[in-house]
Amino acid sequence: MTALERLERAKNALKVFPLPSVVLFPHTVLPLHIFEPRYRELVRDALTEDRVMALAQLEPGYEGSYAGRPRMRPMVCAGVIAWHEELEGGRFNIIVQGTTRARIIEELPPRMPYREIHATLLPDAERNFPEEEQLRQAVFELAARLPPLVAQGLLQAAARTAGGALADVVASSVVADVERRQELLCELEVGGRLRAVLAEVSEVLARLQPVRPEGPVN
Repeated sequence: MTALERLERAKNALKVFPLPSVVLFPHTVLPLHIFEPRYRELVRDALTEDRVMALAQLEPGYEGSYAGRPRMRPMVCAGVIAWHEELEGGRFNIIVQGTTRARIIEELPPRMPYREIHATLLPDAERNFPEEEQLRQAVFELAARLPPLVAQGLLQAAARTAGGALADVVASSVVADVERRQELLCELEVGGRLRAVLAEVSEVLARLQPVRPEGPVN
């Protein structure tokens, strides 16, 4: 069963981890250290059942009620626990693999310490987009200005993705601001997302100087 099929089965009661400082994109991975008791239980239950969960942002002003159930932003990223390590005291290290965007329809009444939602899944359309090649060319130019190890990772990610997935993996690498990442997560039109990420890459290029070659130049 694919990750998307597992999420389709779970979408009526999808476990969700609100994490204000992080936005996960589909087609990317995120390492997490799980230490809060309610989210330790979430991970234990997910590992026992289907290994699926979603990550969500909280609406502004959540700080005073974080321990409760402050409002979540409607667009989330749903994915699977690709790897886990249980630690002393019931804590976990996990890696979450983002699979698809999802929109919260409603939050379910509290029956568990963690939060659950009824969601609709929003996978990208699979077709060719003219903006894709423009973004790929910009990524190649950006890689030429980055340290080799960073450039290699970015080029490998860009080489094995296309369409909306390409936009997501590049955004995950070049966009640091959490609010901007959430905006890109909310962009469902793939062409628009590709153009938006291209603009982000162009801004980074404008700030970077070309890397000087090492050694003698002929």
